Amino acid sequence: MDNSPTALFENYDEDFKSLLTSLKQKLDGGAIRDLSGEQRKSSLKKVEAELDEAEEIISQMEIELPSMPLSIRTPYQTRLASSKSDLNKVKKALKDLQRESQRSDLLGSSGGKRHPGQSDSPYSDEPGYDRDQRGRLLAGTETLNDGSRRLENAHRIALETEDVGADILRNLRGQREQIEHTRDTLTQADSGIDRASGTLKKMIWKMQQQRFLTAGIIAILVFLILLVLYSKIFG
Repeated sequence: MDNSPTALFENYDEDFKSLLTSLKQKLDGGAIRDLSGEQRKSSLKKVEAELDEAEEIISQMEIELPSMPLSIRTPYQTRLASSKSDLNKVKKALKDLQRESQRSDLLGSSGGKRHPGQSDSPYSDEPGYDRDQRGRLLAGTETLNDGSRRLENAHRIALETEDVGADILRNLRGQREQIEHTRDTLTQADSGIDRASGTLKKMIWKMQQQRFLTAGIIAILVFLILLVLYSKIFG
């Protein structure tokens, strides 16, 4: 199995495209819009789960990108940017569908019984219009808009947190590479020390041999000098 950064990127990209196709079919096909109530909510939750999985795949692609050689990194950066753009479009489609679903639920819960003489327009000022109902509808719409803004802020914070996490992972990868490089350098230095130690031992042994040889020559010379002096004195 090829675990190189490019191979892993290709695998993640293939998984992402398959998941993106599934998301587009669910959001653009109209199947979810035809549902209502709990069935629609359940389908939207499944889409959110798949969207989270797609974001995780994008994060993995970002992690693998810095490990690629610079000579081939540019086209992969372009593909990653395109994948992010496609994912943002799907996120927008999901938000629109969620807003539509929330408005549909709100209108469905507040538009029940009709009073005699009430106008078909929900904002009509004709006599008999239920002003309390209109007020509840406007309040519900404002609450929905406020919730949407909060969701957008939460999503923005989540994206920022995701970017920070990706930066941390890239830094950790760089630190790991530095540690591995330092370990290799220490291993080479250790090998050099072993070789130098062996060389020093050989030099010390040769010095000891030369010392013994020199001492032997001196002893022989002293013996010869003494022998010459003895021959001259007693000869």
